[in-house]
Amino acid sequence: MFTGIIEALGKVEKIEKEGSNVHFTIKSDLAAELKVDQSLAHNGVCLTVVDVMPTQYKVTAINETLQKSNLGYLKIGSIVNLERAMPANGRFDGHVVQGHVDGTAICVNKVDENGSWMFTFKYENNQHITVEKGSITVNGVSLTVVSAMQNQFSVCIIPYTFENTSFKEIQIGSIVNLEFDIIGKYVERLLAYRK
Repeated sequence: MFTGIIEALGKVEKIEKEGSNVHFTIKSDLAAELKVDQSLAHNGVCLTVVDVMPTQYKVTAINETLQKSNLGYLKIGSIVNLERAMPANGRFDGHVVQGHVDGTAICVNKVDENGSWMFTFKYENNQHITVEKGSITVNGVSLTVVSAMQNQFSVCIIPYTFENTSFKEIQIGSIVNLEFDIIGKYVERLLAYRK
C-alpha cells in the first residue's frame, strides 16, 4: 500500500526489452536503501525491485502494465516519481493508493496561477469518475480534485509538489497515469450490481 506522497525522483538510465517485458534501470538516491523483491511505485505503478546496485536499481514491467500505464513512453533520461510502500507504523499523509494504475490520461490544460498551477486531464470514457474535493492519484501523486467533469478533472499543484515531483515535466499533451480512489471504485462496483 502507498499514500501518494512522493519520496524521491528517479532517472531512467537504461531500457531493455525481453520478449513482451521491459526492464528499467533507474538511478536514484533511494537505490542504496532498496532490496530485491521490494515494492516501489514508479509514477504510481507498483513494480518489484529485481536488482540493486550502489546508485541504481532495476525493475521489470510486464506487457499489461505497459498497456495500462505511461511506462511504455519512458525514454532514457525520463524522470519518474518514486514512493516506497508505506510502513505499518508510518503516518498516512496522502490517501489509500494501491499502486494499481487504472489507465492513462492526457494533459489538456496547464495554467500558471501565480503561486500554484492548475492542470486539467482528460481520460477515456470508462466507469470511473472523479468528484470535487475527492482523491485522485496522478503519476503516483496523491491529489485533491478541484473540479470534476465527465471524463475530465482539474487539480491544483502547490510549488513544493511542482518542484519535487515530475509535475514540472508535464506539458499539454503529456500522458499521465491515473489511479482512481479505491473507495469510489468499490461504491461504483456495488451500485453496478444493484442495477
